[in-house]
Parts: sequence; structure tokens; C-alpha cells
Amino acid sequence: MFFTSEVNWDIMDFVVAGSLLIGTSFGIEFIIRRITKPSHQIILAMIALLALILLWVELAVGIFGSPLAGS
Repeated sequence: MFFTSEVNWDIMDFVVAGSLLIGTSFGIEFIIRRITKPSHQIILAMIALLALILLWVELAVGIFGSPLAGS
């Protein structure tokens, strides 16, 4: 990689990361457009961000030991 040799991503890693980020941003945009109550918008957006973080961590290091991370 550009800054260090400890990170070794191939093209599929970049595709998965990009689709996670794009999917989450479209999901939050959908929440903002469809839900009218601001407090519900904030809660649902936070849930979407939490899901993104948990999925990213699982794919990165396999913290939960699921088959997604190759465990």
C-alpha cells in the first residue's frame, strides 16, 4: 500500500469498503427523506452508523467470529 506495507488490500477489499460506505449513506439519506420526526431520524441514523461500524470491524478483525470474517 501507499504508506505502509502492513496493510495489504486488494481490489475486492476496496469494492466492499466502498459499497458499505455508499450503502450506509444511501440508507441514511432514505431515513432522512422518509421519516418526518427528527428524533426518529437521529435514532435510525445512529443505528445505521452503528451497523456500519460493527460490520466493518467484523470484516477487518473478526471480533465476533462469524463466517463473514473467515473464522
